[in-house]
Amino acid sequence: QVHLVESGGQLVQDGGSLRLSCAASGREIGDYAAGWFRQAPGKEREFVASISWNGERTRYADSVRGRFTIARNNAKNMVYLQMNNLEPEDTAVYYCAVELTFRYSALPTTRSAYAYWGQGTQVTVSA
Repeated sequence: QVHLVESGGQLVQDGGSLRLSCAASGREIGDYAAGWFRQAPGKEREFVASISWNGERTRYADSVRGRFTIARNNAKNMVYLQMNNLEPEDTAVYYCAVELTFRYSALPTTRSAYAYWGQGTQVTVSA
């Protein structure tokens, strides 16, 4: 079992920055891809970013590319999401997820590909 806990979400002004953290416990996640998703009120949970097991490859949704950066520290069993130039449209609950295919070459963007999820952290961007 992998237990994921997100942190770092808060209220921020339009154009501001935040760094989300995801702490994993119960199992080392260094051999598995990880991702961030978000869910705004009344909307489906959507893909934001994913990162390969070794951190060498990343993938982003079009809506955040160039503004968000996903990273990981396998020694600390952590995944991060640096969010810059935030917009009100980025307001959502942000979820960390880990998939469990050993050193998977792909970077999944679908919810079904991920085995473990955190409880989420709220990000609110005011206009």
